[in-house]
Amino acid sequence: MTNIATDAGSMNTAFVDDEEARRRYSSEKQKLVWRRRLLPLLTITVLIVLWEIAVPVFQIKSFIAPAPSAVFRVLVGKFDLLMSNLLPTAIEAILGFMLGNGVAIIIATAFVYKQKLEEAFFPIAVMFNTIPVVAKAPILVLLLGNGMEPKIAIAALICFFPTLVNMTRGLRDVNPQQLELMHVLSASPREVFLKVRLRNSLPYLFSALKITASTAVIGAIVGEWIGANKGIGALIIQSTYNFDTPLLYATIVVGSCFSAAFFGVIVWLEGRFLKWNVAPTV
Repeated sequence: MTNIATDAGSMNTAFVDDEEARRRYSSEKQKLVWRRRLLPLLTITVLIVLWEIAVPVFQIKSFIAPAPSAVFRVLVGKFDLLMSNLLPTAIEAILGFMLGNGVAIIIATAFVYKQKLEEAFFPIAVMFNTIPVVAKAPILVLLLGNGMEPKIAIAALICFFPTLVNMTRGLRDVNPQQLELMHVLSASPREVFLKVRLRNSLPYLFSALKITASTAVIGAIVGEWIGANKGIGALIIQSTYNFDTPLLYATIVVGSCFSAAFFGVIVWLEGRFLKWNVAPTV
């Protein structure tokens, strides 16, 4: 009886310790999450305050660097103008993101299953990627006109190469034991692709998507610099020529916020689809 009571007491103590460790882990994880959220906000706030102080102290001309308060007044006063120009840029960036990444995934799959295809076309993709965006943009405008099409194409081209490289590596860098197991189980090529290669490539793919979420916006804006009447890029050019620096800075802030939001959506999707791949943070 004494031994039974002792064992029961030990089990209760172990259970309490386990619960305490779980609560401690949850608390530490929560603190880490809040620290990662608050530290960037605090840093940005400090930088904005320093900028606001530096403008009058160093007598910086408003056409060079307006005070954050002046930029904020433009953001509020010309909100409708900024949003109406953000809309076409957002559409171009999202469509270019989808097109460029979609084509890259298809071609990466072809490269994995057709080695000669990769040997023939991958060097061409590398060479084409070395051409500056500002050099590609006028050519695409001449080929596709002055509408949304060349801007979407530029955004797609910027997104294409990082995803092609990452997706090809992700599909190919598979544990041989997994492939052997699927062979033993008489899995079809389709099952091998969906359950092994595609699953293995998802972390690589999302790494590329997080990069291209920002570069797609850059591509759309660069395309609008070449020729557009609406959009963030067009508004940047107009405000620069008019020496309307507060509007220029406000336009940049709006474009950056959209790019950050786009990146955040990809991070959220990564967390939803790759829960099995998330490493412990504390």
